[in-house]
Amino acid sequence: MEGNTFKKKIKRGSNESRNSGNAGNGKNLFSFIDQKLKISDWLGEGIPVRLVPPFFYAAFLALVYIWSNHKAESTIREIEKLQQEVEDLRADVTTLEAEYMFSSKQSEVAKKIKVLNIYEIEEPPIKIIRDK
Repeated sequence: MEGNTFKKKIKRGSNESRNSGNAGNGKNLFSFIDQKLKISDWLGEGIPVRLVPPFFYAAFLALVYIWSNHKAESTIREIEKLQQEVEDLRADVTTLEAEYMFSSKQSEVAKKIKVLNIYEIEEPPIKIIRDK
C-alpha cells in the first residue's frame, strides 16, 4: 500500500508562516472578529478566546430575560387597565339598566304620555267572548 493519498502533507514551516500573517485565516466568526478588530493587539496574547462564545451566550440570555420581563410587566399593566375599563363599563350598564327599569314603570310612562294628551284608562279592558 502506498500510503495516504487523500490528505496531502503540509510542510511545517509554510503552515506557520501562512497562519501568522492571517489571524485564524477566517475559519470561524471569532477569528474573523479578531482579524478585523485586532482585539489581540489591545488586550495582549493572554485573551481567553475560548470564553468569548459563552460570554456572548450569557449576554444574549440576559437580554432575552430583560426583554421578557419588560414584556410581562407591560402586559400586566395592560390587563389591569382593561380590567378597570371593564369595571367602569359594568357600572355604566348597571346604571342604565336601573334607569330603563324605572322609566318603563306604568306610572312613569303615564307621566310621559300626558304631554301628548294621551291618558291612561281608568277601567280594565273588557274581554270579548264569542260563542261558537
